[in-house]
Amino acid sequence: MNAVIIAILIMLILSLLRINVVIALVIGAFIGGITGGLGLEGTINTFVEGLGGNAAVALSYALLGAFAVGLSKTGLPDALVDTAIKLLGRNGESKKKTLSKVLLLLVILSVSIMSQNAIPVHIAFIPILIPPLLKVLNELQIDRRVTATVLTFGLTAPYILLPVGFGAIFHDILQTNMAESGLTVSLSDIPLAMLLPVGGMVVGLLIAVFFSYRKPRTYEQKELIGVEKATYSKKSISFAIVAVVVSLVAQLYLSEVVGVQGMIYGSLAGIIILYLSGSMKLNESDTILTNGMRMMAFIGFVMISASGFAQVLRATGHIETLVATSAQWFGTNQMVAAFVMLIVGLFITMGIGSSFSTIPIIAAIFVPLCMEMGFSPMATLAIIGTAAALGDAGSPASDSTLGPTSGLNADGQHNHIWDSCVPTFLHYNIPLIIFGSIAAIIL
Repeated sequence: MNAVIIAILIMLILSLLRINVVIALVIGAFIGGITGGLGLEGTINTFVEGLGGNAAVALSYALLGAFAVGLSKTGLPDALVDTAIKLLGRNGESKKKTLSKVLLLLVILSVSIMSQNAIPVHIAFIPILIPPLLKVLNELQIDRRVTATVLTFGLTAPYILLPVGFGAIFHDILQTNMAESGLTVSLSDIPLAMLLPVGGMVVGLLIAVFFSYRKPRTYEQKELIGVEKATYSKKSISFAIVAVVVSLVAQLYLSEVVGVQGMIYGSLAGIIILYLSGSMKLNESDTILTNGMRMMAFIGFVMISASGFAQVLRATGHIETLVATSAQWFGTNQMVAAFVMLIVGLFITMGIGSSFSTIPIIAAIFVPLCMEMGFSPMATLAIIGTAAALGDAGSPASDSTLGPTSGLNADGQHNHIWDSCVPTFLHYNIPLIIFGSIAAIIL
């Protein structure tokens, strides 16, 4: 069997059995490397060499967690909770409670969408916004699985469809790699090609909100891990807001103007403001920052392990084999061809955890294959764009699922696999396959 399929299936099965995702990635990479012919030494060396690929991202998340816990000392999270409870009502009538749920989910959706385009900070907002809202979510008995699906929609659909922020990067990678593979497309064509697949994600979101997870779910009211309730004043809240603004401005300036990864120094800028304001004392800062890093350690280790896992999959050479040999299943049936290519894209992205990294892998083979099968340029765009996006939602190694988990599990009551990955996989990947296949036929 193909080493990529074996490695990813093992990783997914172990994860679904509640084996730690890091362990699942390490075991999956090992078996995939051995199956792919790398040998014991080659597999281990390749995995270790690949670990550094996401080290900067892991450090970024660690400092972001430290900043989030540092903010808690200002009382900003408690002020947000108190204000939200006053606005939404604690024990109001059922109609008011329903409206409160809708309002809160709309706010979370809007912020997550803006994090990809209008204010492109990606998941940096989650450990700052979501943990303080957990008590409100608990009061309203909102199923955290629906909150995870809302967050993941906002983290994925905007960059797939809209050519600004992270969407501009995704569209540029898509256009460039398709051109290098022999098919020149206009950037203005990409949103049109991706409109129907994203429409499928909208359907999945509506199903999750209004059907799958509409029933109330009870959670214990716990203090956040590493976070104690703080008193607050106008001064402390003012400095907290300044710290958040400075952090976001620094991230935007470094990423958009300077052109470098800005999350590390953006978080550091916010931490410095907290030091200067006196909200975080020098003699307690080590404990506070360590608690924050501990809160985000899980996502960091998963990202590092996923980088090694992806390196092993690439080294086997079986990714190209998987894509190429799947052509034998097509015959002359375009619907079958589109469906199989989307499934292949799903497997690759589920293993790598990044749709951006998937495009160069599949475009080189999918473009000539689509041209040979008689697909139009717009249909080819829809196939490759959807195939790359598939798996970003639902992958245990994707920051589109790791990010929501880092916020929703701040009190230890949200499981990464069953409460983030499985719900987002079911509600987004299945509609993407269906609507992506339809787009390939009608475009």
